[in-house]
Amino acid sequence: LLSTKMGVPAFFRWLSRKYPSIVMNCIEDTPRDVDGTTVPVDNTQPNPHGIEFDTFYLDMNGIIHPCCHPEDKPAPKSEEEMMVAIFEYIDRLMCIVRPRRLLYMAVDGVAPRAKMNQQRTRRFRASKEAAEKEEQIRQIREDLQAQGIPLPAESTDKQHFDSNCITPGTPFMARLAICLRYYIHERLNTDPAWQNLLVILSDASVPGEGEHKIMDYIRHQRACASHDPNTHHVLCGADADLIMLGLATHEPNFTIIREEFVPNLPRPCEICNNYGHTMQDCQGLSILENENEEAHRPVLKKTQFIFIRLSVLREYLQRELEMPNIKFKYDFERCVDDWVFMCFFVGNDFLPHLPSLEIREGAIDRLVKLYKDCVYRTGGYLTENGFVNLKRVQLIMSELGKVEDEIFRQRQEREAMNNIFFIGLDSIFK
Repeated sequence: LLSTKMGVPAFFRWLSRKYPSIVMNCIEDTPRDVDGTTVPVDNTQPNPHGIEFDTFYLDMNGIIHPCCHPEDKPAPKSEEEMMVAIFEYIDRLMCIVRPRRLLYMAVDGVAPRAKMNQQRTRRFRASKEAAEKEEQIRQIREDLQAQGIPLPAESTDKQHFDSNCITPGTPFMARLAICLRYYIHERLNTDPAWQNLLVILSDASVPGEGEHKIMDYIRHQRACASHDPNTHHVLCGADADLIMLGLATHEPNFTIIREEFVPNLPRPCEICNNYGHTMQDCQGLSILENENEEAHRPVLKKTQFIFIRLSVLREYLQRELEMPNIKFKYDFERCVDDWVFMCFFVGNDFLPHLPSLEIREGAIDRLVKLYKDCVYRTGGYLTENGFVNLKRVQLIMSELGKVEDEIFRQRQEREAMNNIFFIGLDSIFK
């Protein structure tokens, strides 16, 4: 991330703790073994969740990255293995969701100008850090070999996968688009669950981020006379701003599917591929003589998926954003738009968030309280049809400015107390 934080840090964690009923564990059927023969799951059967989903949208970059350079398991050895991993991931999601009308696959195209600076900074830095890491590994290997410490043979595969190639316009993305078209064609011709599906692929040649291409499609469908307001939408993606985008559609039946959060697992040493130490502390293969390396090896579990039910979140917000005795007609959908707009002050992908607003410090609850006071005082909402009433927003910002000094003072006191606590722990363990 940039020095000015982008995105919505800790938003999902805060939301799931404040409104726990929005999260539901996914039910995943698995293939059965009958007399030594594996019987695949029949996705034409009723959905095990007791609800039939109509449309399924895939923000593909959230699938491509973990499949091509996973954090919790060995990376694929070739581009072919990467493509197979992507296909298997989509198959697994299709088995859980089982859409009946539409599958929309959106790969990130050229990003809007507002995000391009962030992307360029992140990618240049990633490339520079990768080169520095390779040099550091080479230096450590030379030092260990000079001490006569045994090391595993250096990999003969010099073609390290550069994740920066997952960028619009690269040959990798062109090959990926071809593979995805092959995958879609093969499934439409062989899988009964795909027979009646409309499948749309928006690859990297189409401008715009995947999530925004999906939202544009939903808005276009809502504007059609044939649109069914009871359509059940499912969107796959781990970005917290998908929750805001889903609410902004005002669709009553909208669900997000994402991987369940798990703490970061320990990673193997880049020198000896063993666990329990970093490469700076590596002792080569001699560590196996003194220590049980298997004790440090993490137990890899199959990733579980969860549903985030925005219909339930809307019910929570309807209670929280109640404003009795206002002098004009109350419109909950306008309140949802205002709530989404206020969340942008805490963080988003295009603008830096205000330093006095931290989700962990109750920033959204503070903004909601200021918002209600503003509505009562000004007699109107912050937004209308995508346009912002700057005078009303200025009122909220002015009220926030009055308590900024107190927010920073309390934050400094907490940080000082934390430092004292950790210094005390260090002295105890020393």
